[in-house]
Amino acid sequence: MTDQVKKKLEEEIRQLEHELTHELPLEIKKAASLGDLSENAEYHMAKQRQVFVNARLGQLKQRMSELALVNLANIPRDRAAFGSTVLVYDVSKDEKIQYKLVTSEEADVSKGLISTTSPIGRSLVGKQVGDTAVVVTPNGNRELEVLKLATIHDAAE
Repeated sequence: MTDQVKKKLEEEIRQLEHELTHELPLEIKKAASLGDLSENAEYHMAKQRQVFVNARLGQLKQRMSELALVNLANIPRDRAAFGSTVLVYDVSKDEKIQYKLVTSEEADVSKGLISTTSPIGRSLVGKQVGDTAVVVTPNGNRELEVLKLATIHDAAE
């Protein structure tokens, strides 16, 4: 799972580095050759893009280093954590919902893929079967009772 995320991030890093080292310098040079830089929109846009690309590269490289630190041996076997599939009963909606706790890059609410950093994900992390998680939402608190739990270790076996 994290290998797919790493490949996706590596591809974006590669594309941005190419843009930063090849495309943007050409755009800046071309725009600078047009004359007065104080009124040169093309030059200012290229410089702004350069700043954005640099910032995004920093974010992506930081995220890659964080993902490199994920140690599956440290993920609990009896509690909800990254990679767990959790079946919950939503008391306020009177329905059962299944969530899978994933990285923020993989999150897709429509498919039940919830980031461990989202409000629902944060409330479920560390819970066991029978525990109740309280999720604070703008529409009020939601109570989710954990009915079934399968950790990343269960899926590997």
